[in-house]
Amino acid sequence: MLQAARYLLGSPGASGFGSKSTAEEVTAACPDLASLTAIITGATSGIGAETARVLAKRGARVVIPARSVKAAEDMRARILGECPGADVLVLHLDLSSLASVRDFARRFISLGLPLHLLINNAGKFSHGQLALSEDGVEMTFATNYLGHFLLTKLLLGKMAETAAATGVQGRIVNVSSSVHGWFSGDWADYLQLVTRRKIPYDATQAYAMSKLANVLHTKELAARLQEMGADVTVNCVHPGIVRTRLNRDREGLITDLVFVLLSKLLKTIPQAAATTCYAAVHPRLAGVSGRYLADCNEALPSPAAASRGEAARLWQASEDMISASSSQPDWNF
Repeated sequence: MLQAARYLLGSPGASGFGSKSTAEEVTAACPDLASLTAIITGATSGIGAETARVLAKRGARVVIPARSVKAAEDMRARILGECPGADVLVLHLDLSSLASVRDFARRFISLGLPLHLLINNAGKFSHGQLALSEDGVEMTFATNYLGHFLLTKLLLGKMAETAAATGVQGRIVNVSSSVHGWFSGDWADYLQLVTRRKIPYDATQAYAMSKLANVLHTKELAARLQEMGADVTVNCVHPGIVRTRLNRDREGLITDLVFVLLSKLLKTIPQAAATTCYAAVHPRLAGVSGRYLADCNEALPSPAAASRGEAARLWQASEDMISASSSQPDWNF
């Protein structure tokens, strides 16, 4: 009850920020990010776009990878319209395709740029029937998790190299969701069965499972970074539920009441981007790794997301999947 009250009121937590804080507010303590280069997936709209806008406004070089280069160029133009001196690059990337992820990583590294921040923000929710990626992976899992897993793996060397050369700690931010706690059961069994059409496809379960994978990835990656001695951290964030246009034709007292209640729970996009930006650049997070953040403060993930054993198991399964890259996968989890 107390936590809900703090959320509704926007009361600041230990970080000094809360649910009503915006991305611009949490980056006010670090107004000059001119020495940083950031890759932000899913930056053509929504939370990712706001994250890109704010970091560019603070001076960071922003790389926008996108499946639609036109949408990315439009976003670049919007940022330059507000910040004419901004440094924004656009590169093609389809996260659902492992080949595309590899092409993007090769192309970025060939540019010879440093890499300080990797923000794995892009997300997909499949409203229709089961769809498989070109690699034979359930599409939501492929886009929200597996593509980011490979992207992070391929860019980790560049991030560690940049941190060592510049003395600036690298940061990886995985954008998850509190919805990760909705998934029940064994993720490996679910992925195998749904991919082979042995069970009905449930879009919400698929989304929740992909977000659970984001949290588990963060946990295992944090441990591996520490073992490597790399000056790079990784944290996972729940941005909150974003306010969207609700039905304007609502009628009746009950519907109006639901509308009012929901409007108090949902965030604006600037508020939803706050935790991502906080994890990416705020000085308070220096040296902090392997945490789950919500409303710019540390929070507890679901019990399923807290298991190092499951995190290690997912990591190995992910290595198997990116190695197989087959339209007829035969993964043994």
